[in-house]
Amino acid sequence: MSISAKLNDRCQGTCELCNSEPATITYTVSPKSDDSIDHQVAICTTCEGNLFDASKAKYWRCLEGSIWNVEASVQALSYRLLYFYKDAEWAAGVIGSVELDENTIQWAMTYYEVADHHKDAFGNRLENGDNVVLTQALNVKGTSFTAAKGTIVKKIRLVNDNTEHIEGKINEQTIVILTKFVKKG
Repeated sequence: MSISAKLNDRCQGTCELCNSEPATITYTVSPKSDDSIDHQVAICTTCEGNLFDASKAKYWRCLEGSIWNVEASVQALSYRLLYFYKDAEWAAGVIGSVELDENTIQWAMTYYEVADHHKDAFGNRLENGDNVVLTQALNVKGTSFTAAKGTIVKKIRLVNDNTEHIEGKINEQTIVILTKFVKKG
């Protein structure tokens, strides 16, 4: 997306990350999705091409400067990238030396959050008490039977510490079932 006049005025035509090339791209820092300048960073094509590329850690030494930008969006994106390269000594040092607002750090770290929802084979969210249908025949460990494809499992329970597992009863036995083998009924 091209840069708005307001964003161009803020960055004075220069990339807000590397501060060395002309800014040509508007980058909205997720999970924000609106067109507010407060959620955007003006970047160059080189920075865009190197975003989250594990082989480009040395390129991102420029973040040692951009992390100190007064704009929260620039701080959040800089922190997010620094965290991506945290195994590099220089990046870990920068992370340890900055004092950012807690909301900015939280915004930056949303990139690394993993949703802890149980989902079926088709991406539907599962809840305790749902009914599911097996999408393939399953050999039930510790028993002498196979649960046939199409078997309905009623009133499932979610396994709290593993989003890939649910519990349900088949043939009067409570078993653990992988969510990738079920469809919400």
